[in-house]
Amino acid sequence: MVIGRITRPHGIVGEVKVQLEPEYLDALDPKHVRRVYLGDADAATGVKSARMHQGAMLLKLEGVDDRNAAEAMRATLVRLDRQDLPALPTGEFYATDLVGMHVFDMDGVELGVLAEVLATGSNDVFVVTRPQGELLLPVIDSCVKEIDPAALRIRVVVPDGL
Repeated sequence: MVIGRITRPHGIVGEVKVQLEPEYLDALDPKHVRRVYLGDADAATGVKSARMHQGAMLLKLEGVDDRNAAEAMRATLVRLDRQDLPALPTGEFYATDLVGMHVFDMDGVELGVLAEVLATGSNDVFVVTRPQGELLLPVIDSCVKEIDPAALRIRVVVPDGL
């Protein structure tokens, strides 16, 4: 799963700055990031060190030993295996775990499939695809009533006007 993108080199020894996706800002402990996948590569790249700096993660990757090598990695996607992500407290989920779930109203009528979770400033937004077009639902307690990962089902109350 994509956790961020390399934005630029940092310093002269080959560190790269990774702008993390919002849901991983607080979830990832840099001390536990030991391997990443770059771009669409199937082979993992070792992480020599990882630390947070001004809201981004700085990575020192194996085989990237100078600024020129780091510069060549600009705009590269950074991925982790799902099992490398830390466990979340009960009732919390990573967005990637929810995408693809079926969304139902409280009467059991299927509304569509969760296609994306948008991070906004105040709350996330579920993008539900359905035959009549996208439905955008705020991820707030009054709207999202139940998330059942075992059944791949989300139950919601659609606010008036949507």
